[in-house]
This record gives sequence, structure tokens and C-alpha cells, in this order.
Amino acid sequence: MFSRSVLRSLTSDLRLSAPLISATPLPQRACLHQTAWLRNSQQQAQTQSSPLNPETPLAATPRAQDSILETQQGFQASSDNYKPRNDIPLSKQPVAPTFDSPLEVTKSLMSQLPHLVGQKPHYVTAELHARPFLLTEGDEIRLPFLMPKVKTGDILRFNRATALGSRDFTMKGAPHIDERLFECRVRVTGVESEPLRIKEKTKRRQRHTKQARSKHRYTMMRVMEVRVKSPEELLQEGAVVIEDAQDSPQIEARS
Repeated sequence: MFSRSVLRSLTSDLRLSAPLISATPLPQRACLHQTAWLRNSQQQAQTQSSPLNPETPLAATPRAQDSILETQQGFQASSDNYKPRNDIPLSKQPVAPTFDSPLEVTKSLMSQLPHLVGQKPHYVTAELHARPFLLTEGDEIRLPFLMPKVKTGDILRFNRATALGSRDFTMKGAPHIDERLFECRVRVTGVESEPLRIKEKTKRRQRHTKQARSKHRYTMMRVMEVRVKSPEELLQEGAVVIEDAQDSPQIEARS
């Protein structure tokens, strides 16, 4: 009985002292989002109280001004000198073709070239990594491999051709045709992947079976232009007319 009376008295004392304790203000900790909100509100109040003038600096600290100017200058530089392939080093960038000597065209080729130029559409047998491709304007190509460092929308030029012709005329190289006689441009349209293939591999007298997974990807292209240059264009580019030779390209008419 004594213990019960003591506990009852203690609980009554605690109930009486609880409102006194709660009435005293307790130190509260501010959360991160509350401090950020207070800081933003203070900054807005300062900007409203002191509006910016065109003569005053952009910010009170020079670090903020430098960062703003750097971002503006970087945006202008990127818009003026836009380089879409900055990820490729300069040593691997495509280089414009340079030639030590002018293009030499025989007299027979110059006389037969207008017939080939006037008859469209043209086709070209171009080689890519020693693989021949028969191309005409508008064709879609799926390369048997994934071409590295090529993005969708890039325009490439096939400059290694063994044959160039139309319905009735054909120009054959020995072994290749000079790239200054024609233009073949293709556009990269995307990448295509094959379905996932799973091959099971087992060994004799073993119960374990391994699975080899493969999913190859291929580069897709579309032929944008296949064009043969006219004799006037070749002469304007500095072509030189020479006598006929055995190793010079010839235009053959189909019988």
C-alpha cells in the first residue's frame, strides 16, 4: 500500500510540473529546406528593396560576376564555332583530300564522258573495307558491321570505286577510278540490332551447360547522291587532257 501511495503522489507532481516545463521555450533546430527557403526569401527582399541599375555591377562578389561572364562567353563561342565531333582527337579527324598532281583525263574519256553524264540514274561499285557495294541514289545500306565513331546524320563520301556507269555506259577503273571524276555521298541513318541469340555450350561428361549470348549491331546508311562530273567541271577544277594510255579508265558501251 505504501508503494502505491508514493507512485500516486509522484505522478500527480509530474502532471502539475508538465505545463510549467512545456511553457518554457525550447531551442528548435532549423531544417535544411527551411534555411534554404529563408535564404531565398531574404535574397528576394534585398533585390526588391535595391533594384539593379545598368551602371551597377551584376553581383556584389567578383566570383559571381566572373561565373556569369564565363557562361555567356562560353555560349557565344559554342554557337559561333560549333564543333559536333569534339570527342575525336585531331589526329583522327577526317582530312580533306590533297593531291600532288592535277587530274589527267584522256581524250577518248573526255569525248565519251558527256554520254555517261547525260544518262541517269548512275550507279557505282564502291568499296568499304575491301567489301564491294553496288549503290544507286536512294538505296539503303546495312553494313555488316558497326562503324565506329559515326553518329546519326553524318554524311560520308565513298571515294574508292571500281566501276561507275548508267544503263548503257560503264566506266571501269584500273583498278580504281579517280575520286575526282565522281561524287558518292551517303548519310548515316542509325544503328540496327539483330535479335538476341543464345547458344548453349556443353562438354563431354559434364552436367554444366553454358550459354553464349550475342546481339550484334549494324550501321544503317542511305545513299544521298551519285553523280558523275561533266567535262566542264573537270576543266574548271584543273584537269589536264592527255593522250590515251593503257591503264587509264575507259567508258564502254553495252551491246
